[in-house]
Amino acid sequence: MAELKTKPTDQSVKEFIDQVADEEVRDDCYELIKLMKKVTGSNPKMWGPSIVGFGKYHYKYKSGHEGDMCITGFSPRRPNFSLYVLAGFSGQEALLKKLGKHKAGKSCLYVKRLSDIDMKVLEELVSRSVQYTKQLYG
Repeated sequence: MAELKTKPTDQSVKEFIDQVADEEVRDDCYELIKLMKKVTGSNPKMWGPSIVGFGKYHYKYKSGHEGDMCITGFSPRRPNFSLYVLAGFSGQEALLKKLGKHKAGKSCLYVKRLSDIDMKVLEELVSRSVQYTKQLYG
């Protein structure tokens, strides 16, 4: 089985964010760190080369594939932030309808800038996602 690329590293979160060229995106990164640290009680850690993650859980699929992943996190990608907050919990769709301008994938939420969304709704999404993930994976 191939080695997982998305795993904790010793790369500095601050150095990673400070390399982001766009000042608004950098500021949004620091806002996301405050929010996710508040919700999880965990300090940010780099996962792979580009994900700022918080906490971790161990998963194992029926296929036998297993690994560790951050409970929540984000990556400042172009042209959007990828927010790892969609866990499939009950009420998720209702919150997404109140969030503001975004796109949603299977496990990611895509947001261009934080000013496009309701931060209280995002905090609730992160909180509910973290709770649900902890219930599923202990």
